[in-house]
Amino acid sequence: MKKILIINGHQKYGSSEGKLNQTLMDHMVSLLEKENHVQTTIIQNGYKVEEEHQKFLWADMVIYQTPIYWFSVPGLLKTYMDEVYAYGLFFKGANQYGRGGLLTDKKYMFSTTWNAPEKAFNDPTQFFKGESLEDSISHLHRVQEFLGMQPVKSFACYDVIKNPQIDRFVSELETHLKQVLSF
Repeated sequence: MKKILIINGHQKYGSSEGKLNQTLMDHMVSLLEKENHVQTTIIQNGYKVEEEHQKFLWADMVIYQTPIYWFSVPGLLKTYMDEVYAYGLFFKGANQYGRGGLLTDKKYMFSTTWNAPEKAFNDPTQFFKGESLEDSISHLHRVQEFLGMQPVKSFACYDVIKNPQIDRFVSELETHLKQVLSF
């Protein structure tokens, strides 16, 4: 049994109430708790820093369920990182910059929701100039690498405002989780 922490990084923004991110998180919990131990955090509902420290130390795997706002995570998720990722607990100084991560026995995954259509990626003539999903969130991967964590392949739902296909998104997430978590 794996110990999995799922963090919902949604932040209410304009008309975006977070229903899709919560639906995806709820489905992950339902699917994963059958054969794993699962804990969750919904950042928008508040959290206690010390409890979050313990959740991270407990977890084998951390899944970040988050919308992408302006090509990054919502402000509340960034604040969470600033407050929770503690020196001496998650990372320390090292001879080589960025190599002092203390969470080396942990994996992580990003599950993201985008207003961008899928065709905007992996095509040099499109907005992301040929970048893949992983390339476009490399700055987020670098944060986790700084902590010492190892990535598993990210997941994304695209075009979620103009073309929401909730059933398809949920089904694709389930398939993705089965592949990357090997259950």
